[in-house]
Amino acid sequence: MVESNRKGQSLIWFQIYSVILGLSGIALLLGGINLLRLGGSPYYAAAGLAVTISAAMLWRARWSGAIIYMAFLLLTIVWAVWEAGLNAWALMPRLAFFGLLALPLIGWALRSRLRGSAPPRWKAGLLVGGLLAVFAGYALHHATGMKVSDPIFDRGMASAQSGIPQAGATARGGDWLSYGNDAGGTRFSPLTQLTPANVNKLEVAWTFQTGPGVDGKFGNLEVTPLKVGDKVYVCTPYSDVIALDAETGKPVWRWRSKIDRKGFAYNNCRGVTYYAVPGMTGLCSKRILHATADVSLVALDASTGRPCPDFGKGGRISLKVGMGQFDNGYYFVSSAPTLIRGKIVIGGWVADGQYWGEPSGVIRAFDAKSGAFSWAFDMGRPGSTSVPTSGETYTKSTPNSWGPMSADETLGLVYAPTGNSVPDYYGGNRRPFDDKYSTSVVAIDVETGLPRWSFQTVHHDLWDYDNPSQPTLIDLPSRKGIRKALIQPTKRGQLFVLDRVTGKPIFDVKEKPVPQGGIVPGERLSPTQPYSVGMPSFAGPKPEERMMWGLTPFDQLFCRTEFRKLRYEGEFTPPGFAPNLVHPGYGGGMTWSGISVDPDRNLLIINSNRMSNISRLMPRAEADKMGLKPMSNSSHSNIGGAVPQAATPYAAEIRPFLSPLMMPCEEPPYGYLTAIDLRSQKVVWRKTLGDTRGSGPFSIPTHVPLPMGMPSFGGSTTTRGGLVFISGTADAVLRAFESTTGQIVWQASLPAGGNATPMTYLSPKSGRQFVVIAAAGHHALENKRGDYIVAYALPKDSSR
Repeated sequence: MVESNRKGQSLIWFQIYSVILGLSGIALLLGGINLLRLGGSPYYAAAGLAVTISAAMLWRARWSGAIIYMAFLLLTIVWAVWEAGLNAWALMPRLAFFGLLALPLIGWALRSRLRGSAPPRWKAGLLVGGLLAVFAGYALHHATGMKVSDPIFDRGMASAQSGIPQAGATARGGDWLSYGNDAGGTRFSPLTQLTPANVNKLEVAWTFQTGPGVDGKFGNLEVTPLKVGDKVYVCTPYSDVIALDAETGKPVWRWRSKIDRKGFAYNNCRGVTYYAVPGMTGLCSKRILHATADVSLVALDASTGRPCPDFGKGGRISLKVGMGQFDNGYYFVSSAPTLIRGKIVIGGWVADGQYWGEPSGVIRAFDAKSGAFSWAFDMGRPGSTSVPTSGETYTKSTPNSWGPMSADETLGLVYAPTGNSVPDYYGGNRRPFDDKYSTSVVAIDVETGLPRWSFQTVHHDLWDYDNPSQPTLIDLPSRKGIRKALIQPTKRGQLFVLDRVTGKPIFDVKEKPVPQGGIVPGERLSPTQPYSVGMPSFAGPKPEERMMWGLTPFDQLFCRTEFRKLRYEGEFTPPGFAPNLVHPGYGGGMTWSGISVDPDRNLLIINSNRMSNISRLMPRAEADKMGLKPMSNSSHSNIGGAVPQAATPYAAEIRPFLSPLMMPCEEPPYGYLTAIDLRSQKVVWRKTLGDTRGSGPFSIPTHVPLPMGMPSFGGSTTTRGGLVFISGTADAVLRAFESTTGQIVWQASLPAGGNATPMTYLSPKSGRQFVVIAAAGHHALENKRGDYIVAYALPKDSSR
């Protein structure tokens, strides 16, 4: 009786197992047939059929079911390695789920619970051997990503050399005087106290919380602080400016903007600007200049935070002059103003995708002492640099410059990276001057406001490929002597190296043909696009069906099917009525965080992303039926989703390419940190950046630090001590890498996502070198939010 009950219970478990297996097989079979109809891999249909037959046999606890399943599993191993190679992340969805389902079969085989004619030992050996083969194949490659032979790069490896001079002087005496430390944006510090040998002793020296806005919410705190003398200066997402003691982090003063952030759904502050007025003493001889979310430029005394009475009206000038009428949130200055020859130069962020006729992308300059207007570079009024006359405005919907700019004091040039003419995904309304200056880097004469030269990184941009990164200026040795160089990173993953005097490429750039089909009526395309063939590409390999990914074979099958449904003819597939894949997506490639340079070691440090998105144009009638209208005030959204593109024939729908689990549909890694030798233009080292602890299905953090390589929003800083500091990923970790090898030599958990660029300085009180980063999280990464400024230093007794 007892034995009969045991057999009955075993049969029930076989039947439960076979139902699970059968449902899995049917799902694979139906999905696989659909994929096959779309021209995709036949594997999933065949696998579904095999698993379904196996389940039917196992319903009766027959050994034939186990044999069929194990044969399927062994063939799956062969197929997986053939299709994906030995990359663990690529093998995981192909093998892990089926390997786990084999475990009960092993147990039943060892306990002789299966019925049939094969000898039990032979059966058990077959099952155990098959399972070991699964995990042996899976373990053949570690999960830190692909090898350097990955086609993301095509110029081989090099060893670091030394000796690239910098374009401008670095901060004096351990200060950090501008957004990129120097006016050329190298993000290099000459400090040497911290080295790979002692950086592991870093500890939290102080933490400061900026507090939420008046609406009780935290914004994107992406600020890179400045350090001048004994003070650290930061701005907040709601436009306050705070001075902190550089040694203790205690507040010295705070200027409150008193802006009701409810009227500004998206705003940001990545930095403020320091200016020491030549020949001036007393109040405001040293000042902080800051652009607020309500479109003003303010000047504050660096010692007290008091508004400067000699600047504009009560320390403030309006940036709305000449801009016309627009709702709150449609225009503001998101990056630190640029200082050059006593002038403050500003661009502006303009809302994406709302309507043709949005605020102008004009670039303007003001006297840094008085606030008096100097000039305006308005692309639609060539040769005219004045404020528009009464009743007129700066030209609407021109390309804007929302990223950080760079400056060369000697040449008298300010370098502005530009974005698109609004809206992003339809260009039929664009005028010749829009197409001339959009998605470019423009060199503007700081004395006249006239363009000296411009270089375009995308022609007639329909993919939101704005240039968000600060151009980085270096003096580059060559056979012809020192070349005054400019490096422009792009969302496309292209690095353009230009002569910053003339704008001509230093490293080869070639125009290549790009897809021309599928455009909507009224649109036009550029037949070619520029490619920087003289530098490695960070675009990643061309997406293929086999590169689609998931945590399980089911969401991988979904992603492969979706990929087959998308229009994709390669990079620059134009948007049309059918959904198309945009690769790289608007998240890069490279982002606003830019690059850093180690001139001592001749290294260019780049954090890059691998992310795609999907775009689709919809006729105006469809958009009207959906109720798509330009947003106003607090209801305005930043990027993503459906956008109206009003006053054009088409609206647009933009979304990330995600699985039903809200995970990327393309296989990892999604983020890298790379060092390039600037003499040879070859990769010195490349590492995956970030792990999975802050991410997971449905944006739920796993808290498991698997080194997958994650997208990053936030840049790097290099030091003469041989270190690279960077955070940026969703895992809320600040890391230090050894410059010459790329090895991680220190890391620390942050209280929130460190989606900003760190900086470093020397405290005059203790002589310690501090590393400071803003930690507040980022809406696009959906990671932990906060309002922290965190400083690290060696213990006081070990810093000298």
